Amino acid sequence: MRLYAYLLNSSAKIEYYSRFSPSPLSIKQFLEFGRDNACEKTSYMFLRKELPVRLANTMREVNLLPDRLLSQPSVRLVQKWYMQSFLELLEYENRNPDDPHALNDFLEALIEIRNRHNDVVPTMAQGVIEYKEKFGFDPFVSSNIQYFLDRFYTNRISFRMLINQHTLLFGNDTNPAHPKHIGSIDPACSVADVVTDAYETAKMLCEQYYPCAPKLNIKEFNAKAPTKPIQAVYVPSHLFHMLFELFKNAMRATVEHYEESKDELPPIKAKVTLGKEDLSVKISDRGGGVPLRKIDRLFNYTYSTAPTPSLNSKRVPLAGFGHGLPISRLYARYFQGDLQLYSMEGVGTDAVIYLKALSSESFERLPVFNKSAWRHYQGGPGADDWSNPSKEPRDTSKYKAKR
Repeated sequence: MRLYAYLLNSSAKIEYYSRFSPSPLSIKQFLEFGRDNACEKTSYMFLRKELPVRLANTMREVNLLPDRLLSQPSVRLVQKWYMQSFLELLEYENRNPDDPHALNDFLEALIEIRNRHNDVVPTMAQGVIEYKEKFGFDPFVSSNIQYFLDRFYTNRISFRMLINQHTLLFGNDTNPAHPKHIGSIDPACSVADVVTDAYETAKMLCEQYYPCAPKLNIKEFNAKAPTKPIQAVYVPSHLFHMLFELFKNAMRATVEHYEESKDELPPIKAKVTLGKEDLSVKISDRGGGVPLRKIDRLFNYTYSTAPTPSLNSKRVPLAGFGHGLPISRLYARYFQGDLQLYSMEGVGTDAVIYLKALSSESFERLPVFNKSAWRHYQGGPGADDWSNPSKEPRDTSKYKAKR
């Protein structure tokens, strides 16, 4: 009886928090708070409400997925992780921040929650694979899965962003190699350096699978200051994630396209440009390209041209889950950017990452659980089911608690 009451109360709390829309923050707001007003108590008051809101929004939405998908062991495991994290956050719902142990306990709880969610992406990907193997392909279900995973993974990116900012600013896991970072944000991120790091990491992985890897040619075009290298206020780990995925794909395509040729592999070309509005990074390969009809498939979570890797393998897969490109696009879109592919079959592919040049315009793009989202799963048109910072009535400039 006590367990039933506990579960009933948990469901009521999820329903309650899902009524609130998440509050998008900009990179500029993250930066200003961490640099000038880094108050742990203020962050605590904001996050103890905001994190449950973001969790509850996605937890309500996952229940709209087909029962056959929800019944898969991997999906059930992810749901269990989310429920456990939500309940742990509720412990701080009314806990006084002046309690001498509250802030430290909250910090430790966030670290534990973040670690629990480390494998959400491959586990959810495995759940989709399990579903496909048992029930095959259904266009309507596939469309709903695509819609849901875009929103689910965006929510996860934002959830980890908030946690990382708090733990890096107020915890002991500050990276001594990057003392000028404000949490996970680099106020003067050298884009070319991140491009080079991502290339070198992908090159090492490529050489584990193939006897060689294409070289890299990189150029910069700074329209604002032609003589200066391009720097950005951005999260280097997000940019690295996108570039690493693009380099992996470009290397695999190039090596396999030229495996019967005795000619030297053509290099991968990277071009970094900065204008008034956009910071763009283009990765170009000569890997044979793909036909136009397949471009959209490359961003589909249920599509991959590589064999499915094993979750139990200690070896990092070069490709296989089909989640790499779509999640990379979500990282770009998270702060109002984008990732697009332009391919010429028989020649190669250009992949372009677009980021906002101004940190004040780089607001989080967050999914919102509302009637429009619900209608999408019923087969109707969806609209206004993403947050719109320009319509946000709440002041989040200093991480103020708002509820």
